[in-house]
Amino acid sequence: MIAPESRVLDLGCGPGELLALLTEKKKVKGQGVEVNASLIYECVAKGVSVVHDDIDRGLEDYPDQSFDYVILNQSMQEAKRADFVLQEALRVGRKVVVGFPNFGYYPGRVRLFFKGKVPITPSLPYRWHSTPNLHFLTITDFKDFCRENRFRIYNTYYLGKARPVRFLPNLFALNAIFVIGRI
Repeated sequence: MIAPESRVLDLGCGPGELLALLTEKKKVKGQGVEVNASLIYECVAKGVSVVHDDIDRGLEDYPDQSFDYVILNQSMQEAKRADFVLQEALRVGRKVVVGFPNFGYYPGRVRLFFKGKVPITPSLPYRWHSTPNLHFLTITDFKDFCRENRFRIYNTYYLGKARPVRFLPNLFALNAIFVIGRI
């Protein structure tokens, strides 16, 4: 998804594993943003350039279109203001790669329907009281959000436990990855 030698901003980069891999394999010029101080130390140990900041505050330190790609991998659903974070990501990046757990995955639906409990799946492994997720969304929710906000969807990838999902992804995909941009 990421072109070689691109400029990449990873929002909520965690311990920096993705940026380290992209730097090594794709020779990207990467920058991470992470709020958790202990994870910043892990980034630095991997040689990943990272700043300590909260993406919910915005990206005012970055000029418009200063990155080829902005990545929100498993972090958008943890943002307090996900819509604002996406707007800012699209301001500073030409394309935004968004990966999130699919709340519509069928075992979660079954658990909610039959047990009346918040779904627990491999991509949503937390109980209701300990989840870092503030927003629970499905693939259909995100497609609707993109349409309503006039975001262009360049590519979609739907992931199951062992392989890509091509049939009814809102029901059978554990995770989704979208590459979006402005129209």
